[in-house]
Amino acid sequence: MTSEEVKLNVQKALEEIRPFLESDGGNISLVSIDNDKVVNVRLEGACVGCSVNQMTLKSGVEMTIKKYVPQIEQVINVE
Repeated sequence: MTSEEVKLNVQKALEEIRPFLESDGGNISLVSIDNDKVVNVRLEGACVGCSVNQMTLKSGVEMTIKKYVPQIEQVINVE
């Protein structure tokens, strides 16, 4: 998978996740992808102060991104 394909597939994954975050007053944006293996995202809105945002990040966001791009090793929320 080329870097461009990785980026497009990560964006597709985020589009799948976004409605769930928006329903709780939050959002997510792609910041960068390092070496086609680590995705840096920014949780926004209500997600910023949410006590379960790390669980959301790992079980929801990371799992969905890995479904689209299996080579992704980690998803990190950057402040």
